[in-house]
Amino acid sequence: MKYTGDGRQYHIGLKEGDVGKYVILPGDPKRCVKIAQYFDEPKLIADNREFVTYTGYLDGEKVSVTSTGIGGASAAIAMEELVKIGATHFIRVGTCGGMQTDIKGGDLVIATGAIRAEGTSKEYAPVEFPAVANLDITNALIKASKNLGYTSHTGVVQCKDSFYGQHEPEIKPVSYELLNKWEAWKRLGCLASEMESAALFVVASYLKVKVGSVFLTVANQEREKQGLENPVVHDTDSAIKTAVEAIKILKSEVE
Repeated sequence: MKYTGDGRQYHIGLKEGDVGKYVILPGDPKRCVKIAQYFDEPKLIADNREFVTYTGYLDGEKVSVTSTGIGGASAAIAMEELVKIGATHFIRVGTCGGMQTDIKGGDLVIATGAIRAEGTSKEYAPVEFPAVANLDITNALIKASKNLGYTSHTGVVQCKDSFYGQHEPEIKPVSYELLNKWEAWKRLGCLASEMESAALFVVASYLKVKVGSVFLTVANQEREKQGLENPVVHDTDSAIKTAVEAIKILKSEVE
């Protein structure tokens, strides 16, 4: 079922005209209010399941924020339905756990690509197809973070479906696989672990739209293992401000 009776998308509860072409995608529905505060004239448009949407304006451009919930499956639903009603540019804003020891809690991570260690992307593309962020959006995020004076790291992130598979791998039945692959990702220079970007990058490739990702590093379990200082930071404001600034940069470049 694609639509409700009044033309709204089945899951997100939105119709054509409800969102701008630029959409910020947090996971947490409660984060939408915080993000919308950076818009001019923000209005709550829909609240259905894990999908909450506000629409407003940035420098005169109509923009929106839609939450996706946790994981690639619901993030893919959000993107599919948002594209059907006119969205074309997406920025995923979320949290991650650092994997390289130079990444501390409070730092930003901007993804250039994602390891497809989740299931959703496999129902869109063969495993050989890479999950890659859009270059224009990635460059805008890098420029935005520099403009705002934030410490950021740019590179590949790992995406998984099981949060506790990352944080308690040794007690899982497939501990041998989780631990060995985690070590491989580290040796390959993977920056951080999160849950949505791989699916979003692959779905965006299929739908011919643009997407990038910026994350707040909450903490770094590898620093903790080595007895290094491991600050824990939960305030996502720096990632949000970076996404907002990136949209302004993208808009100015088009003009």
